[in-house]
Amino acid sequence: MIGRLTGKLVGKHPPQVLVDVGGVAYELDVPMSSFYALPATGEGVTLFTHLVVREDAHTLYGFVTGDERSAFRQLIRISGVGARTALAVLSGLSVSELAQAVSLQDVTRLTKIPGIGKKTAERLLLELKGKLGALGALAGAEKPSDVLNALLALGYSEKEALAAVQGLSPGTPVAEGIRAALKSLAKA
Repeated sequence: MIGRLTGKLVGKHPPQVLVDVGGVAYELDVPMSSFYALPATGEGVTLFTHLVVREDAHTLYGFVTGDERSAFRQLIRISGVGARTALAVLSGLSVSELAQAVSLQDVTRLTKIPGIGKKTAERLLLELKGKLGALGALAGAEKPSDVLNALLALGYSEKEALAAVQGLSPGTPVAEGIRAALKSLAKA
């Protein structure tokens, strides 16, 4: 029903944001990956949305990218996985990391997310196998994950490392990727 909102970001209170669109303020729940990518309060923002209508509430979820929204929609289609669990997964892993975890059937990566136990992680991996499609394009690319691992080994936080790796193309050689990521981290 509501596919995208463009307006001014007027409030940020994790995990919720308030976006003013033509005088109407929309309250959206966002995963932390989207929250960290948002501009400062008072600036313009565009968020892809997903509306969940229940008997007792209408909840609007926002995402910085269409891929995040697509992954969210795949997650909530799984029996026993609600919107809160899907947000937790997307807060703990980027879409490409989720796709990589699914392609490698990596249970331990998912169980590191708060609220995701071993059985839930196994069910997610089973149900998502082959369903992330184009979202999994980075999953086969070892270079960004090698660069990410190198940055983590150098002592950068996962958030910093992910932000630095995001701009790299999948075909970038590891050494070049590390240099480029370190340059972007030095500028920040």
